[in-house]
Amino acid sequence: GMVSNWTKIPPPLFRKVVIVLIDALRDDFVFGSKGKQFMPYTTQVVEKGTSYSFIAEAKPPTVTMPRIKALMTGSIPGFIDVVVNLNSPALLDDNLIWQAKTAGKRIIFYGDDTWVKLFPKHFVEYDGTTSFFVSDFTEVDDNVTRHLDRVLRREDWDLLILHYLGLDHIGHMTGPNSPLVGPKLREMDNILKKIHVSLLSKVIQLSLGSVCVSCGLTLKCLLVLGGGFFILRLKGVFSSLPCRAISQCSIFKDLVVDLNLASTLAIGLGLPISRNSVGNLILPVVGGGTMREQLRFVHLNGFQLSRLLQENTPAYEKDPGYEHFKIAEKSHGNWIKLYLEGNNSEILLNLGKKVLKQYLDALKALSSSLSKQVAQYDMYSMMVGTVIIMEVLLLLLLSVPKALSKRAEFEVPLSPPLFSLLFYLMCLMLCAVHVIVCTSAESLCYFCSMSWLTAVGVIMLISALMCGILSAIAKIFENSRLSPKSPVVSGSSWSEIDVLILAGTIGHVLSLGASSFIEEEHQTWYFLINTLCLVLCQELCRNNFLPKECDLQHSTNVKQNFESIGETSECKNIDIPAASNSKLGKATSSSEFIKGSDKWISLATPWIILICCRLLRSLNQTGVQWAHRPDFGHWLTSSEHKSELSFLAAVSLLMIFFLVQRRCSLVSKIAMALGLLGIYSYRAAIGNVIFPWQRGDKDISKGITEARFVYVFVLGIVFTGTKDLLKSQVISADSSTKSTGLWEVYSGLVLLAALLFRPHNLPVLVFCLLIQTMMTKYVWIPLKFDAAQITIMHYWFGQAFFYFQ
Repeated sequence: GMVSNWTKIPPPLFRKVVIVLIDALRDDFVFGSKGKQFMPYTTQVVEKGTSYSFIAEAKPPTVTMPRIKALMTGSIPGFIDVVVNLNSPALLDDNLIWQAKTAGKRIIFYGDDTWVKLFPKHFVEYDGTTSFFVSDFTEVDDNVTRHLDRVLRREDWDLLILHYLGLDHIGHMTGPNSPLVGPKLREMDNILKKIHVSLLSKVIQLSLGSVCVSCGLTLKCLLVLGGGFFILRLKGVFSSLPCRAISQCSIFKDLVVDLNLASTLAIGLGLPISRNSVGNLILPVVGGGTMREQLRFVHLNGFQLSRLLQENTPAYEKDPGYEHFKIAEKSHGNWIKLYLEGNNSEILLNLGKKVLKQYLDALKALSSSLSKQVAQYDMYSMMVGTVIIMEVLLLLLLSVPKALSKRAEFEVPLSPPLFSLLFYLMCLMLCAVHVIVCTSAESLCYFCSMSWLTAVGVIMLISALMCGILSAIAKIFENSRLSPKSPVVSGSSWSEIDVLILAGTIGHVLSLGASSFIEEEHQTWYFLINTLCLVLCQELCRNNFLPKECDLQHSTNVKQNFESIGETSECKNIDIPAASNSKLGKATSSSEFIKGSDKWISLATPWIILICCRLLRSLNQTGVQWAHRPDFGHWLTSSEHKSELSFLAAVSLLMIFFLVQRRCSLVSKIAMALGLLGIYSYRAAIGNVIFPWQRGDKDISKGITEARFVYVFVLGIVFTGTKDLLKSQVISADSSTKSTGLWEVYSGLVLLAALLFRPHNLPVLVFCLLIQTMMTKYVWIPLKFDAAQITIMHYWFGQAFFYFQ
């Protein structure tokens, strides 16, 4: 008839739903050898064939907050949600949790506090745990499980959500092959068993339909048991034997999307499907009833998708999915007429299957069309923004050499471009492009919706930046053409060092586009600093042994930095050791002899750095693939080797004092020594190291007093250095006072770092200071590197030493 109840919500299929999210639960943890060993109950459920099973893929981005948003709303999250993930606001879109709360269902949540931020005031009971303490493998899960027995015995809830993070933390910290993975999987298996047995007992005793959803956050397999329901979601693609019932098994190889879960649970709970959901109904999960009920379910899903399509697409009637839905709807009406006439023949059943297939095809087409609509981006506005960003970046890169020169100039020539013919031509051309795009676009973009005055201002900015870039490039070529033989210009040609640091930095940035390189980023930095040391060795050898024949400036540099060489009348390559044995070499003074020995230390510096870095790599295994392997740090931190760790920590603190204090004032030296002694006392107080007179662990305390003692000296040293800096600026322009002030501030920060480092990592700080001292005295000064080169090398070594910890 003209009036239909098809769009009314059917009664719920499930009385209780449990959603369990287990981050980082990979497919091989359940279906591989680890599954049989560590998750026997879950594996048994799959092998018995008492479940449905599906492979589900996740739409990117696969970050916690966007994935929760996708699961609960059925919509595709945007990549801006990756940034919002760090401070999740309340979710205002129509979602499953809000619909359940509106329907009067009682929801309980325990786990990642991202849920509490997304759904404030939605839970009648909750306990949120933070996900940022990645080294916490136990408490973060115990805080969830401690509520489980009490909640499962109660009947005053409809929806229970549990979000476990421990397995994910183990994967991040120690890798998938860690010995900690097995016990954690066994713990998760026991939890799933407890939930499943409890739900089955409620189904048998109280005749309550129930569903358990266990999820990861990337790919999932859905298992539906006879009696109660059990849904499992995993990271990875795998095969299994799903079953329609305990006695009858059929294999499903359909690929479903995680967005389908929201609409499926909504129908199962008797709730409206979320307004912006683009997911399809997973029919086998809710399709255990009659043909009329199944057709009603898929019609509800199609009605919601077609309404969403009408709201987002002007020409929705021409959409193939909408046309298929209307055809299926008409066929559905004919089937209803036959059904109401009491026709129960085979023809009615076959017609019902045909209508069901039409609906499923229409749902698939509608979902595809809507997904494309959501995935469309404002390309014109994005291109305008990208052009401005790239112009500013290029202008900064062109200005960097001047900014890092001795004169420290940073000048952007704006007035000539603003009054040039090129500027006005570019403005006219871009205005024409803007008019064409905005008048021909099917839908208005953000930049087109702006006022013409604002749009012209943006166009003038783009034109001015482009003219400024062209002017800067022209000036560079003009300077190089006017003085081709100038020593400054010829000396500014790119060396192997320049090529390496540029290629290495750009290569590292490009490597961040792959998650595998991010997980093993330390390998990139280890490779770069090793390569840098080899190139520095080559540069030092060239500087010492192969000075250019008639390059007066280079010869002067060699003479000033390493040893005094007499004037020579012949134009040839000079062998420095041979020169030192000549008559001029015999006349060298003691200071010149020291400079001659510095040359050999300089040549050995890259090799010393390579040896130090290789030793530090063995201190701590890091990354994902090898973090579980034993290293020297594990040996030191074991209780059997506390004496060795104590000796190493004491020697390291002593070395830090000698490396840092040499340019400080007497007061700062005393404060530094007492501060380092306080650090050792703090570590002894909390039980990391031992004093020679300490008996057992009886004297162990929290170490708060000792730590405050060190902080007082840190503040005192930094204050003294700041006072000297202000004195050199305000009272007298004394360079020695300024140098002392800078060195004291530096030493105060080193003292703070020594307090924060773990005891077995103190050698990392020692080698860091040692390498920086050697690089400064024997590499950067002799080779006369500029500020840009030294800055990038500091950055490289800083990254490497971060991973050495």
